[in-house]
Amino acid sequence: MRKINFYLLAFTLLFLFSCRTDDVVVPEERETLAQPENTAIKGFYMLNEGNMGSNKSTLDFFDYTTGTYRRNIYAETNPNVVKELGDVGNDIMVYGSKLYAVINVSNKIEVMDAKTAKRIKTIQLQNCRYLSFKGNKIYASSYAGPVSLDPNSPPGKVVEIDTTSLSIQREVVVGYQPEEMAIVGNKLFVANSGGYKFPNYDKTVSVIDLTTFTETKKIDVAINLHRLQKDNYGDLYVSSRGDYYTIPSSLFLLDAATGIVKKDFHVAVSGMTIVNDKLYYYGNEFNYNTHTYTKTFGIIDVKTEQVISNKIIPQEYVDAIKAPYGIAVNPITEDIYITDARNYVATGFVYCFDKNGQFKWKTEGGNIPAHFAFLYK
Repeated sequence: MRKINFYLLAFTLLFLFSCRTDDVVVPEERETLAQPENTAIKGFYMLNEGNMGSNKSTLDFFDYTTGTYRRNIYAETNPNVVKELGDVGNDIMVYGSKLYAVINVSNKIEVMDAKTAKRIKTIQLQNCRYLSFKGNKIYASSYAGPVSLDPNSPPGKVVEIDTTSLSIQREVVVGYQPEEMAIVGNKLFVANSGGYKFPNYDKTVSVIDLTTFTETKKIDVAINLHRLQKDNYGDLYVSSRGDYYTIPSSLFLLDAATGIVKKDFHVAVSGMTIVNDKLYYYGNEFNYNTHTYTKTFGIIDVKTEQVISNKIIPQEYVDAIKAPYGIAVNPITEDIYITDARNYVATGFVYCFDKNGQFKWKTEGGNIPAHFAFLYK
């Protein structure tokens, strides 16, 4: 009898795996975490990156109106999409009535209805990275080459996408391996990393005129640039990942009008967000000499341009979060969200703290929870 049951189980598993992409849809999971909130924000989307090569990028949604966290909503909402969301979710943004998700290694931007996450269109873009927006245009950075360390890798580009036709209208060549972007006035600023050209990293911020869509200049800042956020005072905050050996990660303050680097904060920054004149950051800096990670957290007052705190959350949660990987702050309540990628293979966690850093709740996300996008009512 045991033998018959074993073969029956083996046949059943084989049947399920062979039909996965055609017939079997993994249903979303729901968990109630908090009391309902009634504000202008309905909730936030969480884009889980998924380990590269595993096709594990997934989409979650936390609904403030019910206090419910919904995991893996994309598959059930879009049951006919082969391979579901794709490989490595790198950025996500709600703009207008649409939700845009950058799926890096799958070379595409998935455009969805912002309220339902129902897919509208796929925009093909090789090795796409991050998004920015203005008016009726979306801007996307692209490495413009395969995923590969290569001293001869091509320079990257930024493309302009029309929000109505969802087609690429224009493109411009920038520096090597461009990352995050920000728009100040009629200029688009792009952080260039040069990560594929190790050890000869790029160290520039490209400046693009949005009228002519041409690169007007490059500003030297520091090597291996990554994050780029603007404040309300005409300044840009730009992070450098350093070289992972002797040059440390740091955060720089750049005057957008003059191109002058005003300040080096000498703090390691892996991720940051600016909300209500405060820049919240975390660092998880790796060093190849010691093969260790160093975690840092802090808050900068962007009006005074000073570090006002070297902590965000209590030390017990700093210790509990193994690999901080994403950060967001609710602009109304100022609740703070931090994700933990753990070992980058197992399921990660999403933590919620109040504006004073006190713990509120924790839940499982997907594989490498990373990127937030708030949805307004």
